[in-house]
Amino acid sequence: MKTQGKGDAWFYLLAALCGVGTGCADVIVNDLLFTALLVLSANILLGMLRPRWPWRWVLVVGACIPLTEVAAYVILTVKPTRAQVYGSYLAFLPGIAGAYGGAILRHVMDNLRQGK
Repeated sequence: MKTQGKGDAWFYLLAALCGVGTGCADVIVNDLLFTALLVLSANILLGMLRPRWPWRWVLVVGACIPLTEVAAYVILTVKPTRAQVYGSYLAFLPGIAGAYGGAILRHVMDNLRQGK
């Protein structure tokens, strides 16, 4: 397995941008299932790109969603409800499935590629 070091900073930035984007979509659309789909897809992508320690993508993407909703409450005129802010913590659940699923998919693809 390749070692990962300084190059991971860009992936952390991508994860934070995905989390902020998902938080903004959650504030505007106010649909928990759509938010779960965005979190799932972002974590699948990040899990495939960097499969080592997939829990870190769950934390970064998942933590940015409530922070974005709190920032929207403070800054914007669109105010998310208290239930919406608390519900955004549920985004960690599809994030776990996505990050670990993406990491497993990457390992399977690597094993198939080595078999040739």
